[in-house]
Amino acid sequence: MGLAMSDPLAITAQGLDTFDTKCGIDLLDHVRDLVERYGVEEIVVGNPVGLSGREGESSARASELARRLEESLPVRVTMWDERLSSREAGRVLRGARAGKAAVDKVAAIIILQSYLDYRRRSG
Repeated sequence: MGLAMSDPLAITAQGLDTFDTKCGIDLLDHVRDLVERYGVEEIVVGNPVGLSGREGESSARASELARRLEESLPVRVTMWDERLSSREAGRVLRGARAGKAAVDKVAAIIILQSYLDYRRRSG
């Protein structure tokens, strides 16, 4: 799972190490540690809606994750459309010998940067 974080002014997104969901560490515990370590105020969860805009099984899992984060952490949680972020990440990494972790990391950066840009434009 790709993770990214913004700078303190919420202008740019930077990638963090990807989280391996099979590593034996609970994702909520990992995110709680990041929230405490970096003073996170808001978490943006990518919502993998289909190209048609319809929500499927992956979107339902993302919504469930967002709900669990919101219930267990003292931060805002926002769902954000991540449509085509992995494809864009693959395009960014074209020619590089990048595996799934690199694509996930760049996709997380793209998702967060899109959200930050939207917030800045909408005031």
